[in-house]
Amino acid sequence: MGASFEELIAEAVAVPVTGWDFSWFAGRATEQRPSWGYARLVADRMAGATAALDVQTGGGEVLATVPDPPALLVATDSWRPNLPVAARHLRPLGASVVEAADAPTLPFRDGVFDLVVSRHPVRTLWPEIARVLAPGGVFLSQQIGAGTNRELSEAMLGPLPPPDPRHPQRLAAAARDAGLTVLDLRAETLRAEFFDVAAVAHFLRKVVWTVPGFTVEKYLPQLRAVHDRIEAEGPFVSYARRVLIEARKPGDMREDGRRGVE
Repeated sequence: MGASFEELIAEAVAVPVTGWDFSWFAGRATEQRPSWGYARLVADRMAGATAALDVQTGGGEVLATVPDPPALLVATDSWRPNLPVAARHLRPLGASVVEAADAPTLPFRDGVFDLVVSRHPVRTLWPEIARVLAPGGVFLSQQIGAGTNRELSEAMLGPLPPPDPRHPQRLAAAARDAGLTVLDLRAETLRAEFFDVAAVAHFLRKVVWTVPGFTVEKYLPQLRAVHDRIEAEGPFVSYARRVLIEARKPGDMREDGRRGVE
């Protein structure tokens, strides 16, 4: 006999939510990965950079996989509990970790970085990204697509307005409005399966934009309904949406790494 609803909820509540490590979900949930391989792209761009910034790094888990970091590497996050986690993960790379709010500005000088990356940012500060990029510098980001995990959101909140189908195009327009040239824009829909309600509850605690203000106590009746549904029908299926965008700041960079001008 499987664990009871109460036991599963207690297990979900006990799991820490700091960092961006999803290894706890092994055997409890699965999610397809985007075909472009974000971590591989980041590693490739980092190998050619001299100064790079990772915005909203979480616990630094993705950045920590970079095998050939640039001489100057900085990561930011806005949630204070993530900072020591990121510092521990990124120390072997020689990276600095800086606390920085998600808005309105980034605490860096103009034109400092030839590469800025960001995975699943809560908010993309396009004018600030453009400001801190050197001429010829590149911004690479994997964004949360509109309507991502809508099925989970509606299980807690009820019917929601339809998502914006032009979200990728709006990201590209925001990049262009900031003075950047869009090099790549791709979108994919990825199947996710949750095998028990503990996985659902922990996911909602960790991925806070799915149901803003989520707490287990507040949504206990909805979680019980999800538990009953999984028990009767099998895994709860949801669909994550991801957008890859890469954009370049006009200008060029000299071979010795000094910033050139157009």
